[in-house]
Amino acid sequence: MLSFLSRFPIFRTVAVCSISALSVTAVAQASDIDLSAMDKTAQGFSNIKTVQVAYQGDLVWSKAYNGADIDAVTNIKSASKSLMSTIVGVAIDRGVLEGVEQSVTTLLPDQLPPNPDPRLNEITIGLLLSMQAGLERTSGRNYGSWVTSDNWVKDALSRPFVDEVGGEMQYSTGNTHVLSAIIMQESGRHTYQLANDWLQGSGVRIHSWETDPQGIPMGGNQVGMTPASLLAFGELYRRGGVTQDGQRIVSESWIAQSWTPRTQSQYHRGLYGYGWFIQSFADVKGYYGWGYGGQMIYVLPELELTVAITSQEDSPSGRTGYRDSLHRMLSQDIIPAIEAAR
Repeated sequence: MLSFLSRFPIFRTVAVCSISALSVTAVAQASDIDLSAMDKTAQGFSNIKTVQVAYQGDLVWSKAYNGADIDAVTNIKSASKSLMSTIVGVAIDRGVLEGVEQSVTTLLPDQLPPNPDPRLNEITIGLLLSMQAGLERTSGRNYGSWVTSDNWVKDALSRPFVDEVGGEMQYSTGNTHVLSAIIMQESGRHTYQLANDWLQGSGVRIHSWETDPQGIPMGGNQVGMTPASLLAFGELYRRGGVTQDGQRIVSESWIAQSWTPRTQSQYHRGLYGYGWFIQSFADVKGYYGWGYGGQMIYVLPELELTVAITSQEDSPSGRTGYRDSLHRMLSQDIIPAIEAAR
């Protein structure tokens, strides 16, 4: 008998209604917050595309740079790992999944390698979210071989163990892709369909999502969203999981679990929860999603502040120092401007 996942056709794009954004002139005139220092810093980045800032629920800055279009769909890259965490959380809240302690081998028994390592039984949904599965990474230098394989889920679960289950963080898109497969297996629906359905009313819309050879949307990468939609995603978390009109979408308990530090990156000082990095900026606790090239969503609940940044997608932002430059722009330009207005 064919497995459930093998019966899915391949989908590449989902069309949704566009979300219009206020012009930067209108936003600037409506705000007393002086973000000119941030604007000057942003103008110095040749690869930045858009910056949007929301304070107390109001859009106070929206501007495109380097000839970019503020309304254009952009690939948010690994910032979609934060989105994947949301989908898992809502699935748990709705009873599609039992909880973070469910075992991968129980959920996807037909996706395991021959003679599976017994440690696979220890890998849970929670450990996939926190990047503590212990399996060899499918990101970085291993990404190419992974995405050219015939079955991305089986390939990810067939990787050798490089650490014990629950050990150090092994940042891997394969982990979140396995979660996408689990969501489809348990719900009977495509991950992108569920996301746009479950997040309806929040302003978050997915415009495109690359799929694997089995038609499974790539959990944790290759998601197309507008800057406004990325900002709306951060705002949903800043508001504690409710829409502007009070509709509950994500439970407060899931946000708390997602923002609880569970491990730390081997490559920078950011702590990591369930799909979110955790770090203080100018002594203010912040949570952020980060995608290749500099796709960033920052949420600082203490300041009622959300910042969405999109950038060119064809160059790294970690080892080049660009990600850290965006962190500094937040700490040195944006936060002081917000604090001065409070």
